[in-house]
Amino acid sequence: MRGPPIYTFAMSKTNLTEQAAALKEAWHSVDVGRAAGANVKVLRMDGRSYPNEVHDFEEALLVLDGTMNLDIGNKVVQVHSGEVYFVPAGLAHAVAPGSEGTLVIIDR
Repeated sequence: MRGPPIYTFAMSKTNLTEQAAALKEAWHSVDVGRAAGANVKVLRMDGRSYPNEVHDFEEALLVLDGTMNLDIGNKVVQVHSGEVYFVPAGLAHAVAPGSEGTLVIIDR
């Protein structure tokens, strides 16, 4: 007979919207935890753009509230509240002006 699973990490919950609102500066993420080997970060978008970047790992961009204007190859894709965009490794991406709200980034 097997017992309940034994966890080696502290189980907890956090309010991501409150975490983002408490940040002093927009576009500066804070790590809120790790899950399945991935970093979970939250940040506040304030309407300004964010420069182009490329990673050697995949990332998921989850908009909790508001809208993110994601620029991929000079095409802007709007990602709305409750939607997630999966960015493949090696794909250049930026955030176009007008993006506001709370963004969760899941990466390694």
